[in-house]
Amino acid sequence: MKVSRADAERNRERIIEVAAKLFRERGFDGIGVAELMKSAGLTHGGFYGHFASKEDLMAQASARALDASLGGLNRLAERSGSDALAAVASAYLSPAHRDQPGAGCALAALGAEGARHEAPVRAAFTRGVETAVDLLMRLLPDGPERARREQALAVYASMVGALVLSRAVDDTALSDEVLQAVQAAIARI
Repeated sequence: MKVSRADAERNRERIIEVAAKLFRERGFDGIGVAELMKSAGLTHGGFYGHFASKEDLMAQASARALDASLGGLNRLAERSGSDALAAVASAYLSPAHRDQPGAGCALAALGAEGARHEAPVRAAFTRGVETAVDLLMRLLPDGPERARREQALAVYASMVGALVLSRAVDDTALSDEVLQAVQAAIARI
């Protein structure tokens, strides 16, 4: 049965959304194309009609996940006025974010894996880092642009690193302590 162009586009979007969630939950190698397509409610055979390869899907799903999480942080910052940096850090470094990797930051969930993949995946992460740094630069106190960029890079690296550490340990109290320590350090800026 022939699928309309609109249905094909909806199917493609569904695959990207499902992949963005499942890759963050299980890792790039933690789910195969057949299981991913089944999770999207589609057959394995249709995959290559939408994507050149799994690597292509990984890049598009990573970009989608980064856009969504950074868009959410940007909207939060816009609503938070002069407390925007603290609000962004609080949301990012929350137990809810830690406990829901499938709905969270792709860099914290997949960054180490992304480093071992091809240019399209790494380019998606690069765009995500640049977008996050631009957002954080706008939230930092006035000062020389170079100094604000360095501070924004340090803040973002601290946030991502804290989330990775908080997910890696099996001690909830230590996990919470990591999140709270980095949040407190950012609040002092």
